[in-house]
Amino acid sequence: MPKQRNNAGFSLMELLVVMVILGLLASLVGPAMFGKVDSSKVKTAQTQIQLLGTALDTFRLDVGDYPDQLAELRASDKRGWDGPYLPKAIPLDPWGNPYVYQKPGPNGLEYSLQSLGKDGQIGGTEEAADITNE
Repeated sequence: MPKQRNNAGFSLMELLVVMVILGLLASLVGPAMFGKVDSSKVKTAQTQIQLLGTALDTFRLDVGDYPDQLAELRASDKRGWDGPYLPKAIPLDPWGNPYVYQKPGPNGLEYSLQSLGKDGQIGGTEEAADITNE
C-alpha cells in the first residue's frame, strides 16, 4: 500500500485571514501615503515657479525687460536674447496645467507666475489653492 503524502500548505481560512489583515493595513497606510503625493505636488510647483522665475530674471538681464510670454524663454528675436533660458520645453504644473504668466503682474509686480493648483481654477484651498511667485 502506498504512503500518503503530508500536504503542508495553507488552508482557505488561513489565506482569508491574511487577506483581511493586509486589507486593514492598506486602509490605514494608504490615505497617509496619498496625502504625501498631494503635498509633494505642491512643493514641485513651488520649485518649478522658482526655476521659471530665475529664467525670467536672466532673460530680463540680457534683454532689458521681461518677456511678453513664457515661450520667449525658449526662442525669441529680441535684441540681446542669449537663450534658450530653459534646457527643455516649458513644463506644465504637476497637475498637467500650464503655468499662468502675466506681465505686468498685479500689485505693482513686474510679472506674475502661478499654478492654479489641483482644481485648475482661480482660488481654492489646500491642494486646490493657487501657488504664486508673490
